[in-house]
Order: sequence, then structure tokens, then C-alpha cells
Amino acid sequence: MSERSRNLPRRSCLSSPGSNDRFLQKAVSVPADMSFLDLEDSVAPSEKAAARKKVVEAIRDLPWDDRVLCVRVNAWDTPWTYQDVVEVVGNSGMRLDEVMLPKVQSASEVVALDLLLTQVEKNVGLPVGHIGIEAQIETTRGLIEVESICASSKRLETVIFGPADFAASMEMPVLTGGVQIPTYPGDHFHYVFSKILMAGRANGLQVIDGPYLKVRDTDGLIDYCKRTATLGYDGKWALTPDQVEVINSVYSPTQELFDRAWDILEAYKTATESEGKGAVMFGDEMIDEASRKMAAKFVARGERAGRKRSSSSS
Repeated sequence: MSERSRNLPRRSCLSSPGSNDRFLQKAVSVPADMSFLDLEDSVAPSEKAAARKKVVEAIRDLPWDDRVLCVRVNAWDTPWTYQDVVEVVGNSGMRLDEVMLPKVQSASEVVALDLLLTQVEKNVGLPVGHIGIEAQIETTRGLIEVESICASSKRLETVIFGPADFAASMEMPVLTGGVQIPTYPGDHFHYVFSKILMAGRANGLQVIDGPYLKVRDTDGLIDYCKRTATLGYDGKWALTPDQVEVINSVYSPTQELFDRAWDILEAYKTATESEGKGAVMFGDEMIDEASRKMAAKFVARGERAGRKRSSSSS
């Protein structure tokens, strides 16, 4: 399933508290590309142990479609991580795709999870390497180490930015993470977004932005989605079903741009293979090998999101 899920779309990544039966039941009907069942911040310490069983039952018994299915365990600096992995991975069966590790501060933390997953997989009869890993960057130390973190394990599929914990780690004078700060002359997270994106892309990972906490502010959500979508992020966390619809829309290429990317690929192929040219005019712009690379990435992103070329495109 790790290989199954590695290249699936993750435009919208829906969070569901692992201790809440109603939210777990609701998740399967929400058209998110990825669902993660949470054992960390959305679960009270007194409910952590009981939530593991609820999560296992939800994975095994609910009618999940082919979305990416993940469980967020607790961070290594808590007393719950080991048992989260052993109980959930050990009892969920083949349908679980990934484990998400929060507050990653070093490559060694990912390596430790990788080794533990290997032992659990062997003990319960899962193929070794079956479970992928998602790593959350939520602290200043994690950002400093993000390049080595992203290169630390073949199990890694995505890297995720956690804005609220990161704002706390930076001691920013804000009380809401993951939203724009009107008094700052620019985007206060632009450097962070870019650094995580480069580290992820250099290691072949999908890159995801964290939640927008003002769940009723649709205009603000759209604005923040556009910031990371423009940089090249694959998707964003969703906290409610309404956010899923918005996020899916913003992180999907428009049909017009998807068709244009296909047209660029065809024009460049004709120029290089039939005409012996390395560059050619396409409308009012010159296209070359760099144009082909951009168009190919755009087509791949559109296809992951379910786009098909229009019959009228040529």
C-alpha cells in the first residue's frame, strides 16, 4: 500500500479525531483525497489508549474508498508513540497506508519509526515496507533539519508543514496559527514554505500545507490555499467537510491549463522528433526543454487530480 499511495493525489487531507466515533463515521463520506485518523493533538491524554481501538475498528470496518488512509501517532517525546504504532499498525490490516509522525526534529526520529514499522510488519505478516511515513515539520529545529529529514527513509511519502506549533516554536506574537498576519508586510511563512518545498521535492516527496484554523472563513482559506498552490504544494489539510471542497478546487489545475500543458508537450515533441528543433514558437511564446518539463509536471498533477484531456484540445 505504500507504493499504492505514494503518487495518489493529496489535494485535501482530512483530519478526524481518533476518539470521536461520529467524526470517524463521517470521514468516509467526505470526498477528501486523503484521510488521517488522529491520535495526537485532537485526542485528550486520558483518551489516547481508548482511541487506538476506535481507530483500528474504523480502518477495518468502515467503507473507505481508494483514498490515502493514514493514522497520526504521537510524537517521540511523549509516552504513547511506541504503543500507538504497535497497536494500530499491528491490528489494522492491509488497508492502512501510512503513519504520520508529528513534530519531527531530526532524521533519527524517522529512522526510529522506520525500524519499528519493520518489526511490526514482520510480526503481523505485513509486507516489509507496506506502511509509508508522513513527516510533520512543526518546530524551528525541524525546519533547520528538514533536508536530512526528507532524505532519511525510503518509506517517506510526504512532508507537511504544521503552522500552529511552528508559530509557538518561533515565539511569534500570534494566537492563531496558519492564517495571514495583516500587520506583517508580506507572507510571514514564505521562507518556511519554500524551504520545506525544496527539501521535499529534492527527495521526491509530496508536500502538504497544514490547517487553516478559521474554519468559517472561506475567503481566507482560499487566499491561503493559493499561496502554497502557487509555490507548487500538492495540497492542504482540511478540518471540516466544507474546507475539503474549497481545497480540492484550488489545488486542481483548471481544465484550460491542463489542456494547454498537453498541447505544449505535443508541440515540443513534434519540434524535436519531426523537425529537429530544440525550440519552437507556441503561439506567442518560445518553448524548449524547460517548457516540456513544466508541462509534464503540470499534466502529472492534473492526472493525479482526475483531469482528462478535453476532446477539443489539439
